[in-house]
Amino acid sequence: MWVYLLQGIGFGFAAASQPGPFQTYLISQALTRGWPRTLPAALAPLISDWPIILLSVLVLSQVPDWLQRVLYFAGGIFILYLAYSAFQSWRNFNPQAAEFNSEGSQRSIGKAAMVNILSPGPYIFWTLVTGPILLKGWRETPLHAFGFLAGFYGTFIFALAAIIFIFGTAAKLGPKLNRALLGMSFIVLFGFGLYQLWLGIAG
Repeated sequence: MWVYLLQGIGFGFAAASQPGPFQTYLISQALTRGWPRTLPAALAPLISDWPIILLSVLVLSQVPDWLQRVLYFAGGIFILYLAYSAFQSWRNFNPQAAEFNSEGSQRSIGKAAMVNILSPGPYIFWTLVTGPILLKGWRETPLHAFGFLAGFYGTFIFALAAIIFIFGTAAKLGPKLNRALLGMSFIVLFGFGLYQLWLGIAG
């Protein structure tokens, strides 16, 4: 079991470290709303990943190419919407606004889960990388599979929480830095959205 637990820890750290729409969304939220209000969003993968794992391991590797393109296109549209929201926050930036943002933690988790479930990265990751390890462990004994999942999500969520804390704390270093980082998150989200639209159209 320890082998699967250690593999889960390693892959969890790698998944959190890879830049993507989900991580960028968490950063933009930490800059806008502060880390205490954004921190619950780190739990979003616990909500969104279970259907992703099932689809990836059981179905996604066998679906036609056109369905994968639809997924890319839908994710691109949603990410562009998030980029627009980040741009609005950058344009109408108010250093005191984050302190009084009333968006609840449930809504924050819901948005983060939607970003994750519409991003193709988790599907690809669970289909090509972690899915085979999970299936192998399950065939040996379910305990190995659970150990792998525990190591993966324990590390993944901890790393996401660290990212939120770091950028949320950096936002307090000054309004100019906060606004600049928020602008960068808009640019990155916009780039991810266009890239996914291109993947959906070009196939």
